[in-house]
Amino acid sequence: MKLAVVCANGKAGSLIVKEAVSRGLDVTAVVRGENRTEAKKALKKDLFELTAEDFKGFDVVVDAFGAWTPETLPQHSTSLKHLCDVLSGTDTRLLVVGGAGSLYVNQEHTAQVMDGADFPDVFKPLASNMAKALEELRERTDVNWTYISPAGDFQAEGERTGAYILGGEELTLNSRGESVISYADYAIAMVDEAVKGDHIRQRISVVRA
Repeated sequence: MKLAVVCANGKAGSLIVKEAVSRGLDVTAVVRGENRTEAKKALKKDLFELTAEDFKGFDVVVDAFGAWTPETLPQHSTSLKHLCDVLSGTDTRLLVVGGAGSLYVNQEHTAQVMDGADFPDVFKPLASNMAKALEELRERTDVNWTYISPAGDFQAEGERTGAYILGGEELTLNSRGESVISYADYAIAMVDEAVKGDHIRQRISVVRA
């Protein structure tokens, strides 16, 4: 299997690369500068300059893009649109590192995590921009996409336990009542989905077992 990880030098991207390489997959890191990942192959190019030709022959493209400043937050939508346009009409699957703020907290799917009174104000702009990008992604029937939301507490330095629970559109808690997952365990779930391809045009979510 040929897999490309866009924004591979980031915290999530680099661990996804590491997990995929450990399983013997053919991995290409897509980076703007020096390749700092474990991938032996690299494509040095800005996300917004990527073309259909760049991804020819790949089975899966993982979008690990992240933006945090007020002026760059809208790029969650524009970057995802660009990748969708590049992959439009192809068999190449697009897996997106998503956010938890847009997960639903009721069965009617009318209330989201980011609507809660205890949701930190500092994260609301990020959550709303990522939610907007997801809603736009849902309209794409020309791309074989899968959006993977982490648990509410997404721990960059958390341990790799090797186990996770697969959820859907709603916030899922483990047996201890937690909504938490490490980047390393999230990477396991991401590569599992890359290999299996069980959730085409669906949003799924993961939490530590």
